[in-house]
Amino acid sequence: MKLWQKENTLSHSETNEINVFTAGKDKAYDLLLAEADVEGSLAHARMLLKIKILTRSEFKLIEDGLLEILKEIKSGSFQIAEEVEDVHSQVELLLTARIGEAGKKLHSGRSRNDQVLTDIKLFIRKKITLLAGEVNTVFETLQQLREQHRAKLLPGYTHGQVAMPSSFGLWFGAYAESLVDDLELLHASYRVANKNPLGSGAGFGSSFPLDRELTTSLLSFESMNYNVVYAQMSRGKTEKVCAMGLAGIASTLSKLSMDICLYMGQDLGFLSFPDHLTTGSSIMPHKKNPDVFELIRARCNRIQSLPNELTLMLANLPSGYHRDFQLTKECLFPAFDELSSCLRMSDYMLKHIQVSDHILEDPKYKFIWSVEAVNKEVLKGVPFREAYKKVGKEIANGDFTFSETLNHTHAGSIGNLCTKEIKGQMEKIISNFKNH
Repeated sequence: MKLWQKENTLSHSETNEINVFTAGKDKAYDLLLAEADVEGSLAHARMLLKIKILTRSEFKLIEDGLLEILKEIKSGSFQIAEEVEDVHSQVELLLTARIGEAGKKLHSGRSRNDQVLTDIKLFIRKKITLLAGEVNTVFETLQQLREQHRAKLLPGYTHGQVAMPSSFGLWFGAYAESLVDDLELLHASYRVANKNPLGSGAGFGSSFPLDRELTTSLLSFESMNYNVVYAQMSRGKTEKVCAMGLAGIASTLSKLSMDICLYMGQDLGFLSFPDHLTTGSSIMPHKKNPDVFELIRARCNRIQSLPNELTLMLANLPSGYHRDFQLTKECLFPAFDELSSCLRMSDYMLKHIQVSDHILEDPKYKFIWSVEAVNKEVLKGVPFREAYKKVGKEIANGDFTFSETLNHTHAGSIGNLCTKEIKGQMEKIISNFKNH
């Protein structure tokens, strides 16, 4: 059943094949919007009461009916009937069947266009807030590891070559700070989604004296999409901006996973995990494979492709609604749960990470001290370029030696850069989410 069908429209004029093709996977994703659909409808009904489209008794019937449907949604008993087109239709038809004629008034001053836009923005806003908390959890774990291992030295690499001494504290802290920037981007996408499109109709407004400020307040939007044409143009754009926010976090987790996969290899041996958190080989009994991080890497790389996928899907569409937008849900919605699972698993694995000691005592890291040797000469008054050439010549001739090593105090200072400031930045961003 379709709300847009007129009485003289025969449903048998459309073949079942067309119905299946146009619906696609949309009903499954519409169920995820059910709670937001009722919340938006409650706000819209209260606004209709204020502008006298609904009487007080009609509003009470609608409110009670919608709250009952909301209970069913939260309990998991709500379903979209096979013959019903979408979640908006199911809610309205169910409401009307239960309360009568008043239910038919609910759609006054509203289109499915601004209705689904509102639903999606409410859904995205909720999902982003949950993700922000999970990002903060991983951040806190990385900060704890940074402090715990800040005095343990780690060889730094550039171009895949041994470079300079680093520390595990510095390495863990780098990914913590990366998540701060990622959360900045995620918060920006939250603010784009946190604008009320309700009342824009099909993208051309309404002749009813709608009170959009009221629905903005009732739904706790920060502001509204003021231009009704742009409100409709934000469909697809909002999803794409959100995908960029997810991709930023995914990029950090993917790079961290790649580092861990490398560092676990026998040729480096910087890290390890308990046997039960790795997998083995069917024929090679010595294998301890980093399957968890390989899958996090792959899943996060797939999430990083989302902005491009949405760009290609929506490229060159003119203003106004197009059915193409339906597919944005099946691109974006699963990514929230996918990224959430990667964050939770990353945090779990990091809590069991085992860091190796005395790595830089391996002879292959002999030249990692070359910069320290240059700096030592400079501190004696030798010009930097002369010191650089001197040490370079010693290396080339096989004469380089450097008897001093960085002590634990020095190593600790490497891994202890601006920890308080970084933590403060994260706390500020998390606070911004709470304030919105």
